[in-house]
Amino acid sequence: MKSSSGNENLIPNAWDDNYANGFSQAQLLEYRSNLLGSDMRVTNFGGGNTSCKLLSDDPLTGEPCQVLWVKGSGGDIGSMDLSGFSTLYLDKLIRLKDLYRGEAYEDEMVDLLSHCTFNLNSRAASIDTPLHAYLPYKHVDHLHPDSVIAIAASANSEQLTQDIFDGDIGWLAWRRPGFQLGLELEKVARENPKLKGVILESHGLFTWAESSKECYELSLAIINKAQLWLDTQLTQVEAFGGAVIESLASDQRRLIASTLMPLIRGKTSAHQRQIGHFSDTTEVLEFVNSHELKPLANLGTSCPDHFLRTKIKPMVLDCSQETGGLEALVSNLDSLLEDYRADYEAYYNRCKNDNSPAIRDSNPVVYLIPGVGMITFAKDKATARIASEFYTNAINVMKGASGVGEYVGLDEQEAFDIEYWLLEEAKLQRMPKAKSLAGRVAFITGGAGGIGKATAGRLLQEGAAVILADIDEKSLEIAEKEFSQIFGDDVVRTVLMDVTSEDKVNSAFRFASLEFGGIDIVVSNAGIASSSPLDETSLENWEFNQKILSTGYFLVSKAAFSHMKSQSLGGAIIFVASKNGLVASANAAAYCTAKAAEIQLARCVALEGAPMGIRVNVVNPDAVLRGSKIWTGKWKEERASAYKMSTDDLEEHYRQRSLLKRNVFPEDIAEGVYFFAADISSKSTGNILNVDAGHAPSFTR
Repeated sequence: MKSSSGNENLIPNAWDDNYANGFSQAQLLEYRSNLLGSDMRVTNFGGGNTSCKLLSDDPLTGEPCQVLWVKGSGGDIGSMDLSGFSTLYLDKLIRLKDLYRGEAYEDEMVDLLSHCTFNLNSRAASIDTPLHAYLPYKHVDHLHPDSVIAIAASANSEQLTQDIFDGDIGWLAWRRPGFQLGLELEKVARENPKLKGVILESHGLFTWAESSKECYELSLAIINKAQLWLDTQLTQVEAFGGAVIESLASDQRRLIASTLMPLIRGKTSAHQRQIGHFSDTTEVLEFVNSHELKPLANLGTSCPDHFLRTKIKPMVLDCSQETGGLEALVSNLDSLLEDYRADYEAYYNRCKNDNSPAIRDSNPVVYLIPGVGMITFAKDKATARIASEFYTNAINVMKGASGVGEYVGLDEQEAFDIEYWLLEEAKLQRMPKAKSLAGRVAFITGGAGGIGKATAGRLLQEGAAVILADIDEKSLEIAEKEFSQIFGDDVVRTVLMDVTSEDKVNSAFRFASLEFGGIDIVVSNAGIASSSPLDETSLENWEFNQKILSTGYFLVSKAAFSHMKSQSLGGAIIFVASKNGLVASANAAAYCTAKAAEIQLARCVALEGAPMGIRVNVVNPDAVLRGSKIWTGKWKEERASAYKMSTDDLEEHYRQRSLLKRNVFPEDIAEGVYFFAADISSKSTGNILNVDAGHAPSFTR
């Protein structure tokens, strides 16, 4: 979408008076916040904060009082609703000034914020609360726009601020967010009543006004003014000193990334299992291909929000032909990572204080690859994606700052003091315990069918990221939509795949590596079923069963084994076979034989995988009629015919046949798959779990 001026770099005014008509002041704050947070050029996920000061009735006295509404700790202005705002008595916040003992004690002020809570609001106040509370204005925006931070991160940012904004915007030297910065921000605003806002060096922008709409439009005006000035200046210089390498073709970039990501993941997951994200946007490629890549990357980011997501600095990986290509990079990856970790540990030891928390994971978050793009790794997909978005913001900032002068990264000691801030450590310690499959990636064939979908839902509940592979495109679309609505877009991917095609299977596994960084769990579940007397079973039907149920399982196992082997993280492969693999059924020779082959294949793979920690187990369903695709076609009619009964009677027949007199559902099979996928079965491989409500002929022995 272009702005009214026609410059696509400008942020368009999206305020809709008709939509906002009748909103309360609090609802207008929410509306303004969501609009500002909807554009990553304005502020990224979780970055910045907005506030307003409203007159409300005290729930105890009934008397009107001033209440500060401000984004609470951990919120995101782009997606939050009113529950995401902290509400605090303004007069109590002002009285906190009398308790402030000075800069050396400012962290203790954070605990006092809870004593100012209005109306028992459970949303914790953030460290930025004083920055809003003490400004003598009703509405305040604090944002991290790329265009403004490019100015804020320039060596001559104070002079640029004066030149560009002609006295409308003030400037404050770098200071870590907190109580002292709030007091300094108040001082500059009160002493300069004509100011419309303030730029914080290496940090971001504050603007203020007397209504939500005015504040929103002022923020956009300042951001766009900075962007227009930058655009004019940058036309006169070559971005990042120009390109020294050309981007590879898209398919080559994706192939290299999908090759590297499982390797990196395997070598950097000792501290925590990681999920990856790949980006090869125009902005990223322009930077990684440039002359100034290494010197600028080594400086790190400037804005604290960028830094906390992306670490002190990225790692540059070169796979150009001049350095030996991809093969040489793969060979040197261990030593390159060791060098990065040693450098990070040296940074920690140089900067640590007596009370600093213990060193955290010393592996990189951001990997920059000339000609290819950017890879990010984090504890989950959303965090990895957000880290990529933040570093893209940092690239935009570096482009602007280096194009108009000298870019200045965050001072090393300041960076450390933020990364290892005791308040930040306390926040990390309050994080909920990770779910049992957090950081794991599951690949499910037949993922759009009853058992596949039930399995996907069970693994997603436990924190896994899931790729659904199926030959049914429409059903895949439906499944992806359903799961995304429940679990979010980040953790669900779908891929169209035919298990009988080696090329398509390998391509699907490369897709999984590119999307999530690797694979930990493979559920081989795709299947069909057919029934006919032996003398009526055609060779075509026999081969069709073998092709999908035997060859298909082989191809999926082979690809899974190869990927898990390259990761060196072990893994779990689960075959969804059938009780027919253990006991024969009349009129089903092709099906039973193929299912028996699956079970024997699982045993073979278990033998080969054990030395590498790759576990292979089998779940044997029986008579899963509801939700299962194989029971919607001829198989149901054929089995009913074999038992000389109506299809309507078949489910009851199977229930009565079972020892427990119970029906078996897709969710029951999913529970068995989860058991073998999770660490609770870490000492099980080569095993068979029958989920059939009891079928004596199928007892394993």
